[in-house]
Amino acid sequence: MQLLSLGWKTLRRDLRAGELTVLLLAVALAVAALTAVAFFADRLQGGIQRDARQLLAADVVVASDHGISSALRAQAQAAGLHTAVTVVFPTMARADDAQGGNSRLVSLKAVEPAYPLRGAIQTTTEWNEQLTASDLAAQGQPTTGGPDKGQVWVDAALLAGLEIGLGDTMHLGERSFTISRVITNEPDRGAGFMSFSPRVMVNLDELESTQLVQPASRLNWRLLVAGEDTAALAAFGQQVQAVIDAGTERGLRLMTLESGSPQMQRTLERAESFLRLVALLAALLSAVGVALAARSFAARHIDGAAMWRVLGLSQRAIIGAYLVEFLTVGLLAIGVGVLIGFGVHVVFVNMLAGLLQVQLPPAGWWPVVLGLGMGLTLLLAFGLAPVLQLAQVPPLRVMRRDIGQLKPASRTVVLAGLLGFAILLFVVSGNATLGAISVGGFAMAVLLFAGMAALAIRILRMAVNEATAPRWLLLATRQLAARPVFAVIQISSLAIGLLALVLLVLLRTDLIGSWQQATPVDANNRFVINIQPDQADDFQQALKAGGVSHYQWYPMVRGRLVQINDHVVSPNDYENDDAKRQVDREFNLSFDEALPDGNRVVAGQWVAGQTDGLSIEEGIAERLGITMGDRLLFDIGGLPHEAAVTSIRKLDWSSMNANFFVLFPVAAMPDLPVSYLSAYRAPETPGFDNALVRQFPNITNVDLSVTLLQIQRVLGQVSRAVELLFAFALAAGLVVLFAAVSATREERAREYTLMRAIGASSRLLAHVQRAELAGVGALAGVLASLAAIGIGWGLARFVFDFSWSFPLWAPVLSALAGAVLALLAGWWGLREVLSRPVADSLRSLSSI
Repeated sequence: MQLLSLGWKTLRRDLRAGELTVLLLAVALAVAALTAVAFFADRLQGGIQRDARQLLAADVVVASDHGISSALRAQAQAAGLHTAVTVVFPTMARADDAQGGNSRLVSLKAVEPAYPLRGAIQTTTEWNEQLTASDLAAQGQPTTGGPDKGQVWVDAALLAGLEIGLGDTMHLGERSFTISRVITNEPDRGAGFMSFSPRVMVNLDELESTQLVQPASRLNWRLLVAGEDTAALAAFGQQVQAVIDAGTERGLRLMTLESGSPQMQRTLERAESFLRLVALLAALLSAVGVALAARSFAARHIDGAAMWRVLGLSQRAIIGAYLVEFLTVGLLAIGVGVLIGFGVHVVFVNMLAGLLQVQLPPAGWWPVVLGLGMGLTLLLAFGLAPVLQLAQVPPLRVMRRDIGQLKPASRTVVLAGLLGFAILLFVVSGNATLGAISVGGFAMAVLLFAGMAALAIRILRMAVNEATAPRWLLLATRQLAARPVFAVIQISSLAIGLLALVLLVLLRTDLIGSWQQATPVDANNRFVINIQPDQADDFQQALKAGGVSHYQWYPMVRGRLVQINDHVVSPNDYENDDAKRQVDREFNLSFDEALPDGNRVVAGQWVAGQTDGLSIEEGIAERLGITMGDRLLFDIGGLPHEAAVTSIRKLDWSSMNANFFVLFPVAAMPDLPVSYLSAYRAPETPGFDNALVRQFPNITNVDLSVTLLQIQRVLGQVSRAVELLFAFALAAGLVVLFAAVSATREERAREYTLMRAIGASSRLLAHVQRAELAGVGALAGVLASLAAIGIGWGLARFVFDFSWSFPLWAPVLSALAGAVLALLAGWWGLREVLSRPVADSLRSLSSI
């Protein structure tokens, strides 16, 4: 009880005196940043696992290209699970002769009444040609059960293309149907090629009567499975996967969230990785802040500890008192940090609500445990060692203040603390690459900073001419040279803080810039395919007449890969399901002498006009085992065409640009059957799309306005969340700057007292202080910018997957920012040093 009372008294005294402010801030900021991301990531992962079904219309989806076996469905139903079957395939839809008899290629989807098992289709019964895609989306209402018999639901684009409306008749094969609803959103629409065609939805029981299903039809069957028994769902998924692995039933595959919404998934992964990076850097900065603050705290309590020894307190009692104080303030900071982190994560959830458009599950206790572990690790690994040394201060310190100084912590203590902290950071990162680059990069940066700082001090000492240099510069140089070890520590600490700030600023700028480049304000929102060669000039003229001045225009041919070198390829050659499907179907191929925008060559070289070469996308090359120099033979409309792989390209599939698996670097391929694809941003002119479809009735015009608006809204939300958490790292960096500058306050006070006592003016000493701080800050800024080049490149290349462009002005701006921040931190932390009365300072020195 005496230890608790003594520790509580010292805690209240030190809190009133502001001795623990930096320590409190450092721990609270680290815990807040960490728990904010942990709460968000924990709930998000739970939401993805629970609510991915909203994007799949089920809990588990089994896809097949040859039908769903009754045994498989019975197996699911025997486990108490609900099922529904859908089938999708391309066909032609025709308006009634009374409405003009126009026809269009459509994506027909036949569904059972139970569809969808999760979520709901959005439809409306209000439609006219003047409504935009966003207007239709706003009118959509949840609708379950699918169309009744004799009815169809359709996309609005089909009504415009066929020049018909709600209530009119549509012919599908041998049957006629009444159009009863317009589809505004379909949760499991996906992003495949056939999703480009307008959707027509019918009741599955009426599919056979249309006589559209023939032996050569390309059908995509899906078995939707849902239920509340998670164990039964998992068991069913494992059984299906076992059948797939055994290869006893061809064409089966399990559907995932990534295949249903790759753009959103990639955006989510990048955002979560960046938020984790910010939390990592905040923790690293806070570790430096805690170490500096704890050492400064211990240095200011040496005299008090010596007096306790004189008054008879044992070392155990002193250790106990400081432990009570230190752990109490640590737990207080951890509690504050957890509360702030929980509040910030709520803001994240509100900002990113549009990303999955689902209700996230409640927060769990794991983030609280993680925050407690981080706070205690910071205190024990970086703060406790110098404080515990206070128990070893000899009583003689009260008479001889040249003894009893703090000593460096033992290597064992330091290494143990650093190892525990590094392990915790890897747990926080959730990504081995992110953790390795961040932790390893900062560890190497610390060594670089220490070595460069020591070298810079030595060079400065030799470079300043004592005979000609101004007095303020000479004194500032001597100040640094007199404490070389501490000067290195101070420069390194400042550089670490600035490194985190520079790295986050540049990565944030490039990350958000890459998102904005993928979906800029003027991004393409129309993709038109099936433009015939004799329509090419007229179509481009129609675009220009409608006000479309910039558009993408590519020839497109359909070809099947039949041979790699001398080997005839077959789906049986591959284990990967994506590889099997890509070999088993036709590719979209194109040709152009110029490398398209957004395509980056990662191997080989793009040679314009090379007739015997081709360029392949790196993902499909990896899946199919294709390397540089391989010769590929394609069957294009019955015509063989062979070329060698001369380059491999990297594409951003989440962009709103036209992309192709294979490109031939030539201007023309006259011997091949070709159609054209155009991508552009449609004008706001009412009726523009309808007029285009009327003029060219065979084209397929894909309106991605709603998708683009959703992506842009999500990216805006993600960007704001990134900027919000960035403020934590900024605050942690400022705490480190303040702690690094303030750590020498008492030493500076004594030195300035002596100089003032022998005649130095306050103005001269102010110049000395500003010169020292500005020089240290500028040097730290330059070192930080150099380290940011390497770490930033590694993170951009291996974690965030975008091009890293380090601006040339960054070292200059970083040096300027370092100087300014160091001056501001010095002004705040050292403002009373120069204003202390000389008599008071001399009295404090008289006991030395």
